Amino acid sequence: MSVETLNSMPAQAIGAATLPSFLASGSVLVDVRSPGEFEQGHIPGAINLPLFLDEQRAEVGTIYKRSGRQQAVLTGLHLLGERLGDLAETLLALSRSSPGPLRLCCWRGGMRSGSVAWLAGTLGLETLLLDGGYKAFRRWVLGLVDKPWPLLLLGGRTGTGKTDVLLALQQRGAAIVDLEGLAHHRGSSFGGLGLPPQPSSEQFENRIAIALWQQRQAASIWLEAESAQVGRCRIPNGLWQQMKQAPVIELVRSADARVERLVDVYGGQGQTALQDATARISRRLGPQRTALALEAIAAGDMATACRQMLEYYDRCYDHEQHQRGAPPLLSLVAAARSDDDLAAELQRWQCAHKASNPTEGQA
Repeated sequence: MSVETLNSMPAQAIGAATLPSFLASGSVLVDVRSPGEFEQGHIPGAINLPLFLDEQRAEVGTIYKRSGRQQAVLTGLHLLGERLGDLAETLLALSRSSPGPLRLCCWRGGMRSGSVAWLAGTLGLETLLLDGGYKAFRRWVLGLVDKPWPLLLLGGRTGTGKTDVLLALQQRGAAIVDLEGLAHHRGSSFGGLGLPPQPSSEQFENRIAIALWQQRQAASIWLEAESAQVGRCRIPNGLWQQMKQAPVIELVRSADARVERLVDVYGGQGQTALQDATARISRRLGPQRTALALEAIAAGDMATACRQMLEYYDRCYDHEQHQRGAPPLLSLVAAARSDDDLAAELQRWQCAHKASNPTEGQA
């Protein structure tokens, strides 16, 4: 595409949107901040198309502080140079992938997103800028997770299949927030095996906020009972305090059934990964149980290894229950029932419980 062609194309109106309308749009969301900023945290679903790379952003920022805005802009233009055509091609490709204006976001909704909006406009593309940028989104996130939510928790010992039943509830139309899915972690020393890398705690908060916002009309929202951290990701304190007070429904399975489920989940993860995860909790397992577990893993006897772990995790569960004080509202014995059958029973209990306590759980 020639310069003459670009100049002859009318620039489209650049719109700015408040956060609710910005989020409600289903069009492509482009975050033009640097890769490092994006990795630390971004609006879920955003695509990173950095105007500047990390080192370039640092250079422009330093010049801005030392020499002012004009010199920083000139430096930025020189740095963009050869990349300008690639940026334009990517904007065109993104615009073709989804109807509606390109949604653009930077840190404050200022120069970087405005510059990319100008470039998009020269290509005849419509854009929508987030008023206040990612900084405004983060304020919204921190406020949202502190709001009161109508929570119901699904609890139970390690290996009872809480996440599977939670997802079965979702398949039946219930509102859920899958904290372990959002954190890419199952919550134990072994919880990250076979899963993608965990997001930052900031991005975990962002994911939780969007998940809650999507369920904002629900009469109740199911979550799995968790510790304050899921792997390295910390649950936002406002939500965590609500979880500690929320009603709990406990899922109960026999030790043999729990071992069978754990073997299904972790048995194929490889000896080295399993031994490393065991070593991380060796001080809490104790030398005898650690040795027995490691020997069982080396022998390929995952059932025996799991049994050594369960006693430790059961002690943790009993301690958490004691700290909580209030007993579960319901203990649901899983036996040989399917996850869908258990989800259906939970929904029947929920309807009956709501009928007898019509004001409970209202946000």
